[in-house]
Amino acid sequence: MDIGDQKATAADKETPPTSYSPGTAGKLLRLTIAAAVALAIGYFIVHHQKAASQSQLASMTKQLGLENARVDVVTVGRPPATRSLTLPGETAAWYTSTIYARVNGYVEKWFVDIGDHVKKGQILATIDTPELDAELNAAKARFKASEAQVLVKQAQLEFAKTTYERWKNSPKGVVSEQEREDKKAQNAVAIAELNAAQAQVGRDQAEMDRLTALEGFKQVTAPFDGTIINRHIDLGNLVTAGSSASTTSLYQIAKDDPIRVFVEAPQNMAAQLMQIGTPAAITCDYLPAQRFEGMVSRTAEAINPEARTLRVEIDIPNPNRTLVSGTYVKVSFNIKSSGQIEIPAAALLFRTQGPQVAVIEDGVIDLKDVTIGRDNGNVIEISSGLKEGAKVALNLSSQIVAGQKVEVNEIDQDHAKNLAASAH
Repeated sequence: MDIGDQKATAADKETPPTSYSPGTAGKLLRLTIAAAVALAIGYFIVHHQKAASQSQLASMTKQLGLENARVDVVTVGRPPATRSLTLPGETAAWYTSTIYARVNGYVEKWFVDIGDHVKKGQILATIDTPELDAELNAAKARFKASEAQVLVKQAQLEFAKTTYERWKNSPKGVVSEQEREDKKAQNAVAIAELNAAQAQVGRDQAEMDRLTALEGFKQVTAPFDGTIINRHIDLGNLVTAGSSASTTSLYQIAKDDPIRVFVEAPQNMAAQLMQIGTPAAITCDYLPAQRFEGMVSRTAEAINPEARTLRVEIDIPNPNRTLVSGTYVKVSFNIKSSGQIEIPAAALLFRTQGPQVAVIEDGVIDLKDVTIGRDNGNVIEISSGLKEGAKVALNLSSQIVAGQKVEVNEIDQDHAKNLAASAH
C-alpha cells in the first residue's frame, strides 16, 4: 500500500457517520416542541400569579390608604374687628451729630468717653491753639494802633478846622483866596483821613472779634443733651478745622429720649398704617420682659419703588435710655380687619386650576376654587369661593383627590396659626 492509500484510510476513520435511523429526526422535533410548550406554560403561570399578587397588593394598599387617610381640619370664620400685625423694625436716635473741630490745634484734654451722658453746653474736650493765640494777640495790637491813629487824625482835624475857620472869616484883602481855598482843602483832607482811620479801627475790631470767637471753639461743647457713642481723639492729637473727607471727627453724640422706631411696611398694608396715631407695641430680644407702647407719628406717604414698602416712624419715650439706637425690634400694630374670611396658609392649595381649598363635607373631600384677597403671611384672606363655617383641610397630600373619604381631626384656628408660624 502506498502513502496515498494510507492517508485516505485514516480520513475515512475520523469522519463521523452521516446516515441515521429513519425515526431520529421526528424524535428530536417532538422533544423541541414539548420543551417550548412547557416553557410557555410556565411563563404564563408565573406571570399570572405575579399580576394577581400585584393587583391584590394594590387593592389592599388603596383600601388601607382609604381607611387610614386622616387630615387636620379647621372651621373658617370671619376675623375679629381688629387684629395684630407684627413687622420687623429698627430703633434710631432722635438726633445724631458728628462733632468736628472748629479750630486748628492739638487736643489738650478730653473729659468724656463713650457711654457718658452729657448736657447741652457741657465741655467735652479742649484744644490748644498756639497759632490762633498769636493771631489774636497781633489783631489786638493792630486794633490798639488803629485807635491811636484815630486820635492823631482827630487832633489834625481839629487843627485844620480851626485854621480854616480863621482864614475863612478873615477880611478880604488880608489873605488871598488861594490861601483860603488851601486851608479849606487841608480841612477836608483831615476829615477824610479821620474817617479812614475810624474805618480801619472797624476792620481791626471785626478781625479781633472773629479771632476771639474762634478762641471760644477751643472748648468743644455738647450741642444737646445726649449720649457719647463714639470718641475719635486722644491727648496730643492734631486736629484740623472743618468736616471734609480728610478730617477726623472728635465725637459722635446721640439723643435717645425720645427714640424713633423705623418700620418698612409692605405695600398691601400701607393704607392702614398710613393713619397717624395707629397704636403699636415694641419688643426686643434683649429685653424679653418689657413692652414699649407707642403710635405711628409720621410716614413717608410714598411707596419705595425698589422695595415696595412704606416707611413708618414711631416715637416712644425713653427716659431711662432702656432702648438704644440701632436695635432690631419687633413692632406689633393693632389694625382694623378687612372682614374677609381668613384661613391658615396651610389650607391653600396651588394646582393647575389655580388656588383651591379642600372643603370637608360629611367626611368627603370637595375642592373649591377661591380668590385670594390678601396674603398676611401665616393667614390668607379669601375674597370669594368660600363660605363662613366651612371646614377646610390643612396640609393636604397630593395623593388625596376630590370625592375621597377621609378621617377628620378638627383643630382650632389659633393652633393652626401656631403650627404655620413654627413651620416658618
